[in-house]
Amino acid sequence: MAKKATKKVAKKVTKKAPAKKAVKKVTKKAPTKKVTKKVSAKKQSASVIKSHTLKPGDMAPDFTLLDQNGNSVSLHDFKGMNVVVYFYPKAMTPGCTVQACEIRNSDQKLKDSEIVVLGISADPVKKLKQFEEKQHLNFTLLSDEDRKVIEAYGSWGLKKFMGREFMGILRQSFLIDKTGKIVHVMHKVDTKTHHQDILNFFKNL
Repeated sequence: MAKKATKKVAKKVTKKAPAKKAVKKVTKKAPTKKVTKKVSAKKQSASVIKSHTLKPGDMAPDFTLLDQNGNSVSLHDFKGMNVVVYFYPKAMTPGCTVQACEIRNSDQKLKDSEIVVLGISADPVKKLKQFEEKQHLNFTLLSDEDRKVIEAYGSWGLKKFMGREFMGILRQSFLIDKTGKIVHVMHKVDTKTHHQDILNFFKNL
């Protein structure tokens, strides 16, 4: 009788041991793969934008945009002149205001060097007009609300501010010669000396 009782107890213990199966379920729920995919997608989008950045020697992509007065302005309208196409984040913000006012103050020097300045942002025409009137600006501001020109020039990308990362307009300038060719790209622009940096470059060209 003792042997039979032992066999019954052993069978019951064997049926109640599901420990290995529980471990497998926990392993399947681990979210490591999903996290990896999200990070890689973010890096990929940033690298795609960077690959579109133009360089000296490239022909400047032509474009037509509305200026602060609602008139259509095309890059090819200025063939035969030196042109500065500069991209800035937002009208009437501190850094963009300093940059624009310094260009305003250099108006005569720029004209003497046959340099035309075109400032481009994603602001609507109405806001550009307010910017012009408030700061008494004397050059062309262009509205690129759908960001087609901004992206064509590689000026939309990943930015960092106070530990936060986000996509936005990169502050950079493209200097174009009289034939329509890009001769210099300013990826790092100092808003206070931008006007003088432009004049110095064309003077030494």
